[in-house]
Amino acid sequence: MILVGAYLALAWTSLLASGPTEVTLIWPPTGIAFGALLYFGPRWWPLPAVAVLLVHLLVAPVPALFIPWSIGANVIGGVCGVWLVRRLLPDVARRFDLPAGGAAITGGLFAACISSAIAAAGLWASGMSPGSTLLADAVRWAMGDLFGIVTMTPMTLSVLYLAFDRKDHSPSGNRLNYATNTELNLWAALVFLIVAGEILIVRTLQAHALAMIGLPLAALIWAAVRLPPWVTTISNAIVTVLLATAVTLGLAGPAPATPIEATILAAFLCVIATIPITLAMGIHQSRVASARLLLRASTDPLTGALSRSAFEYHTRRALQLTPLPPLALAYIDLDRFRLINDAFNHEIGDNLICAVAGVLRANLSPGDELARIGGDEFAVLMHDAKPNAAAERARRLCEAVAAFRFQVGEHVAAPTISIGIVSASKGRTDFGKLLALADTACFAAKEQGGNRVQRVESGPRDIVQKSSETMRSALYLGQAIEQDHFRLHCQSIVPLQTPSAGALHFEVLTRLQAPGQELILPGQFIAAAERYGLAARLDRHVLDKTLHWFGRHPEHARRVELCAINLSASSLQDESFLDHLTARLASSTLRPEQLCFELTETAALVDLGRAQSFIAAVRAIGCRFSLDDFGTGFCSFGYLRSLDVDFFKIDGSFVREVEASALAHAIVRSITEIARVMRKQTIAECTENEAIRHRLVDLGVSFAQGYAIDRPIDMERYFSEAAQTSELA
Repeated sequence: MILVGAYLALAWTSLLASGPTEVTLIWPPTGIAFGALLYFGPRWWPLPAVAVLLVHLLVAPVPALFIPWSIGANVIGGVCGVWLVRRLLPDVARRFDLPAGGAAITGGLFAACISSAIAAAGLWASGMSPGSTLLADAVRWAMGDLFGIVTMTPMTLSVLYLAFDRKDHSPSGNRLNYATNTELNLWAALVFLIVAGEILIVRTLQAHALAMIGLPLAALIWAAVRLPPWVTTISNAIVTVLLATAVTLGLAGPAPATPIEATILAAFLCVIATIPITLAMGIHQSRVASARLLLRASTDPLTGALSRSAFEYHTRRALQLTPLPPLALAYIDLDRFRLINDAFNHEIGDNLICAVAGVLRANLSPGDELARIGGDEFAVLMHDAKPNAAAERARRLCEAVAAFRFQVGEHVAAPTISIGIVSASKGRTDFGKLLALADTACFAAKEQGGNRVQRVESGPRDIVQKSSETMRSALYLGQAIEQDHFRLHCQSIVPLQTPSAGALHFEVLTRLQAPGQELILPGQFIAAAERYGLAARLDRHVLDKTLHWFGRHPEHARRVELCAINLSASSLQDESFLDHLTARLASSTLRPEQLCFELTETAALVDLGRAQSFIAAVRAIGCRFSLDDFGTGFCSFGYLRSLDVDFFKIDGSFVREVEASALAHAIVRSITEIARVMRKQTIAECTENEAIRHRLVDLGVSFAQGYAIDRPIDMERYFSEAAQTSELA
């Protein structure tokens, strides 16, 4: 309705200087119809048809015989012109550059020629034009349409684009470095004064309107150079239509008397209208190209995050503020990313990096800035982040990535990240030093096993010291395996739903003890083992030590129902582990069905296909399998069909909270129900008191392990006490 109303208003204005049955010098309504057809597509052909019909009924009465010819001329000419434009440049309606302008002018000329040919035939058929003036009328019709397309089509497209797309059209044009609002207001005031002054001068001094074209043209060129495209197109349409109307009305000068004069004047008006638009298109095209180059330089092409150089620029500017706001710099590195590239390929690795970047971006606090500064390394500038708040934000990022699952076909990766974080403070505002400190802290977090946050408290010394301690721990670990400084402990796993038959079901737990030293728990050396490639070697040592112990105590081996031994993700990648296991079981007093290997859910999901084949091969030997720490990847239930295990070992973080947390209760209940449907059994670790134990019984959990049953004790003592209990029974 708005477009039809604008069409009628412009038609009435154009017919002021000519009779309703004459061909006008200018016809701006054509530009509105042509722009609408370009934007919405040829299927909007009823718009010009209805508009032309209303013009002839309300504004310009003509013989009834001419109305179909007039409608056909406008509709067919417009549709044919739009078809040609779209053939030349399909997305012309949403572009404002020189190729789009060239395509639109070409299509406009084509539309004007077809429309004028049909209109001329209609004028002759309806008796409105004798044969002697038919050619002149056709040319005048074509020039009037062309003027309308040159002046009104760019404005129509700009208005429709503003109304429906709303991209990069703010008056200030900040993204493309257009003029500020102040300059825009100054320009608008100047244009108003120029137009008002020219009207006054023309009416008072009887000056010819075309003689005064210099000032408004200069204002339009200013708009083309400095202001957003929509300002130029709208102002150009208004000024040129006013100018053309003044000329056709004969203000301060005679109107064109001959067809040649009319054609020359129409061509001159088209040129005047084209100059600002062409200039604006060229400048806008240049600005867009510059903006794209700047975006390419400041944005990482793979992830869309800031590039390293852009991140450095933003950070340095933030560090120069006075007073210094609370800022923190986080250095982020993917853990074990090389395994992904080795197991799959670099394309999959790039896809994982993109996915992790998306997870990080989705979990940033408002105002924080993410950058990719290396292959699998990111950085975050945290604004309004005091040390404790920054550490908490970093932990949220760690948790978000750890909960993410990346699937490639049948394979699933469970990525984790390590984060080093340093806060800016007085005396610590150099970007290079801050980044180096955060990098060092991140390295320390990776050495401690990854999936954690390491803060820089006082300076690099504490981080370097922790790194050195981790490396010394790794060196000592290799020596401890060689000299057998490990002690085996056992902790019972008891049935909750049925009475125990007396056979022993337990987990073998490893402790490190150098001669004359206290016991070291696994949490203090497992990370170093995984970091420095000793985990698979440690797994073999524990397996060999366990089987060797039962070889020396065959009387205890007969009492074992199931002996659970932990395996790391490294053992899954060890091609020789299965051969080693088969060879050791061949000479062991323990039967394969008495062994159960525990593999964490996260380790299994690093390479689901490899885990699936490994579990199948171990089960083929006769051993059983348990999925440890189950629930930490709670979104991974869909992958359980690929992992043929015997037990789901519910993660202790849920078991401890099963009474106090409704969420933990729901998770444990869900795991138990899924296990029942899949004909699996569940084990609840960290069952620390009788209240938790009773709740687990109510939920239908199969087995429990924890302080409510017993504490881990030395293997010798464990079987000795079990034997005494059996004798008393």
